[in-house]
Amino acid sequence: MVDFKDLGIVALRIFTILPFMIFVTLYMGKRSIGELPVFDFLVVLVFGSVVGADIADPDIKHIHTIVAMILIGILQKILTKMKISSRKIGKLLSFEPTVVIENGQVLKEDLKKTGYTIDNILMLLREKEVFSLQDVEIGIIESNGSLSINKIPPKQTVTVEDAGVMKRTSLAFPLIVDGVLHTGVLEKLNVEEKWVRKEMQKEGFTAIDEVFYASINVRKEIHIVKTSDIHTYPHFFN
Repeated sequence: MVDFKDLGIVALRIFTILPFMIFVTLYMGKRSIGELPVFDFLVVLVFGSVVGADIADPDIKHIHTIVAMILIGILQKILTKMKISSRKIGKLLSFEPTVVIENGQVLKEDLKKTGYTIDNILMLLREKEVFSLQDVEIGIIESNGSLSINKIPPKQTVTVEDAGVMKRTSLAFPLIVDGVLHTGVLEKLNVEEKWVRKEMQKEGFTAIDEVFYASINVRKEIHIVKTSDIHTYPHFFN
C-alpha cells in the first residue's frame, strides 16, 4: 500500500533541497560548474543521486524514486519557462558572462567574483595558444565556466599573404603575481631586480606590491597589468 505521507516527504525534499543546492552552487562560484550551466548541472546531479540511492538501497521503494524523478522534471520545466519569460529570474538561476580581461588588462574585482585566480586565467589562455595577456582584447568567463577571448587585431588569424609581416609571439613568464616578485624568473632571464623596478616606475608604480600581475618575455619586454575596478566595457549582459 502506498504511503502518501512518505510521498509527501519526498516531494517536500525535492522542492526544498534543489533550491538550496542552487544557492550553494552559486555561492561556490563558476569554477564548480564544469561545462554545464548551473541548473542543468544540478538536475543531472540530483537525478544521479536519486537513481543511485534507489539502486544501492533495496529498502527504498521504487514508487518514491519515480515520484522524485517526475517532480524534478516538472520543477526543471517550470523554472526553464520562468527563465525564458523573466530575465531577472534567469539571472538568479544561472551565472552571467563576466568580462575579466580588457585590452590586456585584468579586471581584478570581476575576476574575484568568478572564483578564478590569475593562474587559472593564464592556464585557460595557454589552452587557447595565447601566452601573453597583452594579446587579448577582451576575455569573458562564460556561464559554463569556460573562457572566451577576442585577440587584438595583430594577433588574429591572418591570410597567407599577411603572415609575412606579423611579428612572432614570444613566450611570456609570470614575473609578478599579486605583488610577489618571482626571483627565479629574473635568474633564468639574467635580469636584475633594480632594472625591473625602473621599468615599473616608468608605468607609474613605486613598489612591487602595487602590481597585480606582470610578465616578461625572452626579449626582456615587460608587460604590467593595471587592475581596474571601473567597468569601461558596455554591460550588455545585464
